[in-house]
Amino acid sequence: MLSDPDPVKTSVAVACSPLGNAAEARALADSLAVPFLGVVKPRQVADFAVLLLFDEQGLCLQMTGKGAPGPVRAEFVSGKAGYRREHGGGTGQLVAKAIGLQKTRAPLHVVDATAGLGQDAFVLAGLGCRVTLFERNPFIHALLADGLARAALNTDVAPIIARMTLRGGSSVDWLLQAPEGAADIVYLDPMFPHRDKSALVKKEMQVFRTVVGDDDDAEALLAAALQAVTYRVVVKRPRKAAAIAGPEPATRIEGKSSRYDLYPVRALPGAS
Repeated sequence: MLSDPDPVKTSVAVACSPLGNAAEARALADSLAVPFLGVVKPRQVADFAVLLLFDEQGLCLQMTGKGAPGPVRAEFVSGKAGYRREHGGGTGQLVAKAIGLQKTRAPLHVVDATAGLGQDAFVLAGLGCRVTLFERNPFIHALLADGLARAALNTDVAPIIARMTLRGGSSVDWLLQAPEGAADIVYLDPMFPHRDKSALVKKEMQVFRTVVGDDDDAEALLAAALQAVTYRVVVKRPRKAAAIAGPEPATRIEGKSSRYDLYPVRALPGAS
């Protein structure tokens, strides 16, 4: 985890806006064993760096204090995910190319071992993959579970959500114990050590840095993925970042700000 510049404000609490569901908020606080603050105004909270806040739209992560960025939530119906679903490039999207969807029509089971807010998993499920999502951070897991539950109520998005299964706990442990054939593809998008201040412009990154920190076990995660996967491991990285320590990727697919390192084990079914 990253060290916080203010050691007093390192904790997460659950709270509720005036229009949020207080009963759900209290139940979540109990399940996570964190304080429940009741109805609050986030800008006036001084003792916690981040709130899991129930508002009229559901659950969000909200940094506190004056000048804090807006709320971050897992959203699959509207916003970027909705636009991408309706106007995205299909199998021509970089993540789809990296998974290999242009090379096979066979249904693939993708294990997203570092799911975060589930955006890439949603794209892959929308293209027909069955996706198992792992998110070990309990706060991000709660955010993702809320987003999936809300999206399942939307008739247009529900069929996609039905192909997504969220699991908690360590994906490393699951991969090390997975039976043969349990994962066609393993997809990794670990948090990388922060060096460029411009990367903190995005509010999602600010919140993630505060709540999650870096994935210091990325090397172990890659090794476990290579042990369990049937066809290939795909690792998303910042375009100029070094590869995860371990075997060199066989190839890379580069975009403007990120790239995908590919570690093939065997050819995809139906690929030439």
